[in-house]
Amino acid sequence: MDIFSRTGILLGDEAMEKLKNARVAVFGIGGVGGHAAEALVRSGVGTLDLIDSDTVCETNLNRQIIATQSTIGRLKTEVAKERFEDINPDAVINTYNVFYTDETAGQFDFSQYDYIVDAIDTVAGKLSLAEKAQEAGVPIISSMGAGNKLDPTRFEVADIYKTSVCPLAKVMRRECKKRGIKKLKCVYSKEEAITPLPSDEEIPEGSSRRQIAGSTAFVPSVAGLIIAGEVIKDIIKR
Repeated sequence: MDIFSRTGILLGDEAMEKLKNARVAVFGIGGVGGHAAEALVRSGVGTLDLIDSDTVCETNLNRQIIATQSTIGRLKTEVAKERFEDINPDAVINTYNVFYTDETAGQFDFSQYDYIVDAIDTVAGKLSLAEKAQEAGVPIISSMGAGNKLDPTRFEVADIYKTSVCPLAKVMRRECKKRGIKKLKCVYSKEEAITPLPSDEEIPEGSSRRQIAGSTAFVPSVAGLIIAGEVIKDIIKR
């Protein structure tokens, strides 16, 4: 018996071996990406690349799985690596303290990945990841808007061209078409966004938002877990 025995009795030895040998890149270790990455580690994925330039701050405590009082001020990638290695000491966790843009994309060899998780906030970054994944022939799943929403049951998995309601998905549909991106698997919500109350918090650098988005512990986490489930399913069915 090992730490993945409860998963193994559902998926089987062959599937668990595929997961052990898989390498997944998670871009963005926040509310969505952090939960997705941890679920992948707990599912037996052998190698994870974690990409994020941010540090844990107090406003992350309400929703980010790596955020605790003791981790405030530390790099998210370092906190995640420490946490994930404590879960599975045999896992290989590679960290990149990089704000992903088209300009920094050259730091990554996308062909080495078995799967890419896009959990970043910027449209430009998301489009770049989709393009790089398509060029490398690597499957990718992208998180659409999870902010300003309260109903975790409204998430769906679909190709970007079959999405509706979500404003971010609308922008991504248009821009993906312009760039010749033929398909993009994504997790999105059909819940209408709530207008948040004014906030004194500063808008993060690189964000296209005009105001701070509200968020909860139970919406981005669900999106992240759905993403992890899709990644696991797709890896083991190959």
